[in-house]
Amino acid sequence: MIFIMIEINNLSKMYNNKCMALDGITCSIDKGVFGLLGSNGAGKSTLLKIIATMIEPTIGRVTVNGLDVCYDKVMIRNHLGYLPQEFGFYPRLTGFEMLEYFAVLKGITDKRARKTQVTEAIELVNLTEARNKRIAVYSFGMKQRLGFAQALLGSPRLLIMDEPTVGLDPIERNHIRNVISELGRKITIIYSTHILADIEVCCSELAVLRQGNLVFQGKPEELAKLATGKTGQIKASTSVKDGYLALIKSAR
Repeated sequence: MIFIMIEINNLSKMYNNKCMALDGITCSIDKGVFGLLGSNGAGKSTLLKIIATMIEPTIGRVTVNGLDVCYDKVMIRNHLGYLPQEFGFYPRLTGFEMLEYFAVLKGITDKRARKTQVTEAIELVNLTEARNKRIAVYSFGMKQRLGFAQALLGSPRLLIMDEPTVGLDPIERNHIRNVISELGRKITIIYSTHILADIEVCCSELAVLRQGNLVFQGKPEELAKLATGKTGQIKASTSVKDGYLALIKSAR
């Protein structure tokens, strides 16, 4: 097993507009798949960017296997696979060419090894049939899977994913969940999402952020217990149902 331990101590991040994105977060992330749950604007992406050495905290400290994210960036990146929420590609390149380019950037200089890793990553995200098509014709979901594939290059020990299943159809979403669950047996994965079903399927432990604050850390079943007696059902009227069906038909 090649798991990585992450320690977060009194972490805060304030942007130039005086917006406090994170406020005094302390937690630890160990082996397996760690879920990061919260609504839009809760601070999930900011936390991931700090761990991935993309931005620095205002206050506090984050270490990855003892390495500081502010001072040991290169060493951390050597073991990191990162899928940000927004990802850019060169539209004129094919999917295979784009991944080869990323593989070179990750230091995979041996041509045979590079081709093998790119091929395996493409197969893992079900893009084999589209590997030689230009990215310009890829759907949003295909681009999302291509972004996931690039994060797998270089055999990372730490995989950070920001909303990896957004834009995927149910079949592909289920497939990616299964891939993540399997990878979580071997490496450390941080999985940010606002989709509860993804957390339930993949994660052995999770944290919940709300307005930059850590409000829960524990196992999914522990979080579910906190909701006991606090959930309910709403019966929609016929007019609401008819309006919803009309909306679906107009979108087709």
